[in-house]
Amino acid sequence: MRKYLFFILFFITAESVFAQYKSVGDKSGFNSRFTVASAKMNSIASDFTQIKNLSLLSEKITSKGKFYFQKDDKVRMEYISPYQYLMVINGSKVMVKDGEKTSTMSSRSNKMFQQINQLMIDCMRGTIFENKNFTTRLFEDGNTYLAEITPVASQMATLFKKVNVIMRKSDFTVSQVQMFEPSGDYTTINYSNQKLNTSLPNDFFSIK
Repeated sequence: MRKYLFFILFFITAESVFAQYKSVGDKSGFNSRFTVASAKMNSIASDFTQIKNLSLLSEKITSKGKFYFQKDDKVRMEYISPYQYLMVINGSKVMVKDGEKTSTMSSRSNKMFQQINQLMIDCMRGTIFENKNFTTRLFEDGNTYLAEITPVASQMATLFKKVNVIMRKSDFTVSQVQMFEPSGDYTTINYSNQKLNTSLPNDFFSIK
C-alpha cells in the first residue's frame, strides 16, 4: 500500500521557486482561459524525468519514463530507467506492475487512495480548483502559472506538505510538478516532448 502511495504522489509533486513568482491579479480571467484550454485537451503523451531529493542522501535519485493521460480519468505512468515500473489508472481501478508482480486494486476501498487518485485526475483535466480536499493559491511569472496545492485533511497532510503544479501560459500544459513532504524531502517531475490530443491505444489503459 505504501509503495502505491509513493508512486502516486510522485505524479502530483525548491522553495526558492517563489522568488520569481507573484500572486495572480486577474483570477477570473485565468479561470476562464484555464477552463477553455482544459475542455480542448482530450489526451496527453509525454516523456518525464523525475528527480527525488532525499535529506539523508547527497546524490539525487533520477528516473525517466513515459506518461499518458486520456480524458476523463485514464492515466498511464511507465518508469523505464533505472528500473521498470508501471501504474495504470482507469476510473476507480488501479493496476501496478513491479517487475514480474502485478496487482489490481480499487481506489474506492480506501478514502486516502480515492483523494490522491482524484487529485491526479483533477490536475490533468483542469478541475483542481474545484477539489474541496485542498486549498489552492495561484502565482505567475512571465511564461508560467504556479498552482500551490495544500491538503486540508490532516490525514493527507501527513503524506505531503504541498504540491506545486507549474503550467505554461501558452497552452496551460503542465511543465513541472513539485511535491514537498513533511520530512523536507521533495520530488520534481519535468515533462517534455508533450503531444496533445493524439490517438492513444485502448490497451494502454486496460486493467484486467
